[in-house]
Amino acid sequence: MPPTTLTREQSRQADRRAMEEYGISGLVLMENAGRGVADRLCQLLAVAVGDAPHKVVICCGKGNNAGDGFVIARHLDLRGHDVRVLLWAEPSELTGDAEVNFRILEKTGMRIEIFGNQHDATRLEGQLSGAAWIVDALLGTGAQGKPRPPLDVVIEQINTAPAPILAVDLPSGLDCDTGQPARHTVRAVVTCTFLAAKTGFLAPGADKYTGQLHVLDIGTPRKLIDEVLAGGDSSRR
Repeated sequence: MPPTTLTREQSRQADRRAMEEYGISGLVLMENAGRGVADRLCQLLAVAVGDAPHKVVICCGKGNNAGDGFVIARHLDLRGHDVRVLLWAEPSELTGDAEVNFRILEKTGMRIEIFGNQHDATRLEGQLSGAAWIVDALLGTGAQGKPRPPLDVVIEQINTAPAPILAVDLPSGLDCDTGQPARHTVRAVVTCTFLAAKTGFLAPGADKYTGQLHVLDIGTPRKLIDEVLAGGDSSRR
């Protein structure tokens, strides 16, 4: 039996129906996603470097993937880790649940470095120095085509950093439906994806970018996931 996978459209449909039909807010789904990744990353940190606090750098864009990153940062901070959030957007560009979680993060006093729409290689190198892990929360499953500047060169720089990379939902630059990498695609050691593996992850060579795959549950009802996989949509009946 082939592994269960979701396409880009099925992932969107599952999120939409969870909110519209089951009343699970987007903030709850994002909180579950971010906390799940933080749990897994803490396990990885404990195995690799022990229980002492360590530096984790979270690289964020401006979509819901970034919102997951903000939640991850908050939960890692709660567990005593030295967390740096790097943002490639202006705060005014953030919307919806990502904006809500950014405003929460601001109030915690955690270190947030705003790069905006610029690439500053020297500044980024300083932030990445000494990191135990780098978290890729730049682009999510909704992204299509090659990463645009400055994210293209940001991706190249984090790929050359000594710290391993954990990708949130998928490695930035990898098409979730086809598994085709853009010229600039994150090479993750671990990918924490949500609900199910994405269809493109099974493409030949995609594992060079996803690394070890962990599928995390974010509270979406199993019945709904089964319906989406079967092609059903009760909202259209």
